[in-house]
Amino acid sequence: MAQYVPPVNIHTLTHTAPGLVIHYPQVYGLANRQVEDVINRTILQQIQDMQHAQQQVQTGTHPQTTGTFEIKTNERGILSLVLTNYTYSEPMAHGYTVTRALTFSTFTGKSYALSDLFRPDSNYQAVLAAEVNRQIKARSLPVLEGTPITVSPNQDFYLADKSLVLFYPLYAITPYYVGFPMFPFSVYDLLGMAPENGLLSDLAADVV
Repeated sequence: MAQYVPPVNIHTLTHTAPGLVIHYPQVYGLANRQVEDVINRTILQQIQDMQHAQQQVQTGTHPQTTGTFEIKTNERGILSLVLTNYTYSEPMAHGYTVTRALTFSTFTGKSYALSDLFRPDSNYQAVLAAEVNRQIKARSLPVLEGTPITVSPNQDFYLADKSLVLFYPLYAITPYYVGFPMFPFSVYDLLGMAPENGLLSDLAADVV
């Protein structure tokens, strides 16, 4: 059984500059101010890293950038969100989008990698990769020729209700027009590979 934990409070803040509009979340009102600061600093650092990644791709002039976010989970002491940054610069053929996800414990401020969700001896990478390949075939997704479909310990993911969703960057495994290929997994199917007191177990548990 999982004890009820209220959702955390979130502001939407907006940073504007010439050619730049970034909407981003800020957590506030946590009982532990240090944890709150850690979460907010991590979000801002991720946004900065995304902007740097954009600059490596959109090398034209007069860049126009828009940043947005989505909250995927805000319950049970878990905050999972997705940040998206779109930039177009002249005279590029099209814009480029960078999407990253962050998943936190709102008790400790810890930011989770995919590897943190599974037991080290669980062979989770092979299991997840096999299911990703199955979904690719079932959905007839076009895959770039010669691209191995693997899952890394730092694979992009977010948590949404009772699901773990893996996703890949643009061009990583599919053509640009496909966008970000996303692959959902029921948390119930993953519990055999998860630690007893981990995030997946917390999401799957009934609430008292």
